[in-house]
This record gives sequence, structure tokens and C-alpha cells, in this order.
Amino acid sequence: MPEEKLLLLSCCAPCSCGVIEMLAAQGRTFTVLFYNPNIDTAGEYQKRLAENQRVCARFGVPFAQLPYEPERWRAAVAGLEQEPERGRRCSVCFELRLKRAAQYAKEHGFTRFSSVLGVSRYKDLAQVNAAAARAAAAVGVPYDETNWRKGGTEALRHLLIKDMQLYNQTYCGCIFSRRK
Repeated sequence: MPEEKLLLLSCCAPCSCGVIEMLAAQGRTFTVLFYNPNIDTAGEYQKRLAENQRVCARFGVPFAQLPYEPERWRAAVAGLEQEPERGRRCSVCFELRLKRAAQYAKEHGFTRFSSVLGVSRYKDLAQVNAAAARAAAAVGVPYDETNWRKGGTEALRHLLIKDMQLYNQTYCGCIFSRRK
């Protein structure tokens, strides 16, 4: 049986740092992928990108990024601007990003993919997992539904945010969540 090779989609360093440290400590083979076309400004995108790279460098984890495509995201969520957080806009956003992650996983020989999109208490983990199931089915790469809020990663996450003095934003990245 081939060794598992996991691709972990990261939205930001504060959400992913605990998972990254835990997986690295377990000796798992994984790469962190940064694909976040939902982030509303190039400046915010660059801050989050740099923090993700810093966390991966600290734990010696491979890091990959896909192009910043805010126009693709805006086209995908067009007509859903008035949706509430956790509404249909979030489902479309999650599926767009997860499908692209699944495609990257398939193109680069990963055996499965996962994400930290549901780590924040402001996001609905079941909604993320449903979007991931659709993305996995469309692309043909299994999705790992591990609940990264459990198993001590939440406490570890908070310790790392403080210890590394990570940039800890107060919204998911999209302009609609920032307005709230």
C-alpha cells in the first residue's frame, strides 16, 4: 500500500498552525496549500500568505501556493452578496477552493486532501465537509474529514498564535464577512 501523502488546504496561519505542528510531530507526509481567492485585498492576501509560509518554515513543512484569483471568486459568488455568514455564499466559496485543492492534489500525486476551513468556530464544519465531499467526488481524490478542532489542536493553536505572535485577523477574508 502506498504511503499516504496529504494535501492540507490552509485559509490562514492561525487556523492551520496547530494542525501543522501536530502533523509534523507525527511524522506525517503532507504539504500545506494556500489557495484563497476570497481574500478581499492584495495586502491582506500577502499578510496571510507570509504568515502561512512562516509557520511552515518553522515546522519544516513543504508549502505550495496557487495564484491569487479574486476575480474568479467574485464571479463564483455573484448574486450571493446578501447571503449571511454560513449561507449559500460560504458553500460556494468552500467548494471553489476545495475543488481547486483536490485538482492540485490529483495533479501532484497526493493520496488525499483535507483543509482547516472548518477550524474557526465562526465556520460550520458540516458545511465545509459537504462542500469537500462534492469537490472530492468531482475530482476523484478522497477528502479527509478529520475534525481539527479536536484532539488538543484547538489549545495548541491558541498557544502557537501567542508564541509566534501570528497575525490573527478577525474575519474569514471576504469583504462580506469583514463588513459584519
